[in-house]
Amino acid sequence: MIMCAQAGAVLYVLDVDAVSAFYGAVAGLGEHQVADDHKVLGADGFELVVLRVPSTISASIAVAAPPVRRQHTPVKLVLPVASIAAARAAAEALGGVVDPPAREWRFGDAVVCDGHDPEGNVFQLRQPSPYGLA
Repeated sequence: MIMCAQAGAVLYVLDVDAVSAFYGAVAGLGEHQVADDHKVLGADGFELVVLRVPSTISASIAVAAPPVRRQHTPVKLVLPVASIAAARAAAEALGGVVDPPAREWRFGDAVVCDGHDPEGNVFQLRQPSPYGLA
C-alpha cells in the first residue's frame, strides 16, 4: 500500500532491513511498501523511505562497529515518539543509540534527544513535554 504522506524523508543506507527495523521499533513507523532496494515506513502523515545506496557508491562506505555518529551532515531526521525512554531501549537493542537522559532538553512544548541509527545517521526524537509549553 502506498501512502499519501504530508511529510517525509528519504534515507540512503547500506542495510535496508536493519535500518528499517530500527526506525520501525524506535519511532513506531509501520512498513507500508517493500521492494528489493527500499522499504517505505510511515505513521500519522509521515513517510520514511529507507533506500539502499547504489552499489557504485556503497563500496566506498564503511560502517564501524559500533557505528560512528555522522554529525557533519546538513540534515537531521526529527521523529515524534510517545516515550524517549522506550525509544532509547529499542535503539540499544537494535544497534543504535539515543543519548542518555542527561542530554535531553526542552524545545517548545517537547522534550528532545538526539541519537544515531545502526549506520551512524543522526536523528532527533521529540516527546510531548509533561510540563506543557516551555
